Amino acid sequence: MLSSPEMADFLSPLTQPFVAQAPAAALDDLSVRLARTRWPTALPGTGWDYGTSRPFLQELVTYWAQEFDWRKVEATGNAYPNFTTDLDGHRIHFLHVKGKGPNPIPLLLTHGWPGSFLEMLPIIPLLTAAGPVSFDVVVPSLPGFGYSAPFSTPGGSSFAVADLWHQLMGRLGYLRYGAQGGDVGAGVSTWLALKYPANVIGLHLNYIPGSYKPYLKAGEVLSPEVLAFQKTVADWSAREGAYGAMHGTKPLTAAYGLNDSPVGLCAWIVEKFYDWSDRGPADHLVFTPDELLANVTLYWLTQSIYSSMAIYKENAARPLAFGPDDYVRVPVAFAQFPKELPTPPRAYVERGFNIRRWTPMPAGGHFAALEQPALLAADLKAFFATLT
Repeated sequence: MLSSPEMADFLSPLTQPFVAQAPAAALDDLSVRLARTRWPTALPGTGWDYGTSRPFLQELVTYWAQEFDWRKVEATGNAYPNFTTDLDGHRIHFLHVKGKGPNPIPLLLTHGWPGSFLEMLPIIPLLTAAGPVSFDVVVPSLPGFGYSAPFSTPGGSSFAVADLWHQLMGRLGYLRYGAQGGDVGAGVSTWLALKYPANVIGLHLNYIPGSYKPYLKAGEVLSPEVLAFQKTVADWSAREGAYGAMHGTKPLTAAYGLNDSPVGLCAWIVEKFYDWSDRGPADHLVFTPDELLANVTLYWLTQSIYSSMAIYKENAARPLAFGPDDYVRVPVAFAQFPKELPTPPRAYVERGFNIRRWTPMPAGGHFAALEQPALLAADLKAFFATLT
């Protein structure tokens, strides 16, 4: 942790240091629940075709119960400067790590679902390292994710979160800053650039929000490329989109079970890490058991699965559908990872975004900061080097 003089550099009167420490009773309760799991009967030889593989999950849960060390995860996270602050009545948790370069660029990194601030830990040292381009990195936890409090009333969409993030950066003394995001974080970051173009230096995305629609004139005919993309999305949604339909319509119904069963929660989350990322030999996940379980355990201990799912419903009510005057005018870079969810054609994205850089990546998927931190960090540095 930071010494007192270093800590003082980060704090405003409305910002407080934060140290994660789960109650021992919560960890004991988790152990009891894992031991009492009722396993469903799975058809033999079906692998992941019907959902999360039972053999894989049983092996992971055995490791969870017998070897996984949550206190080690806490210590790793607590080694970074953690804070909480109140923004319009919302308690927000965030990391704030100063860059080592001569003129660090303030950079706001926003995660998505089913991720958390933990997925950003591997990329922070790469972004803050001394060099021609270095960043002051701010990593908030979305409201209702991890250690950030959920919204207490409906309306907590990415549109609303963007206003909180702008307040946060101002509170930290950053009048101009860059924004980066994937998944939900891509939507939040895009709204930031739309609403506060004078403050956002540049926007870097590794995902185009699923609700994105540029402004189209009445009767406009879409190109064959866009029509083919829409068919790809429809096919993908029919195969893989059940979770999104649940989150976007009736998230509370599923949350009763997921909030009560750690194994159910693990299955719900880990399926996405399997489907949306590269896999190694013998179809193995590229993530370690500790990386998977750190994220799942954070959701479990903070009881944040429902509030994290609910942002889908809020975003459905406030989609990223552009009007005639909507256009992201700040410079935009897009890193296209091959295992990401369907990505619109560049020409379609350029109708709403001022694309300055479009980088096809050789590997990686949806959780880029965790899976391919070096690739993502290098692209961020290359992009922002052109803006300074």
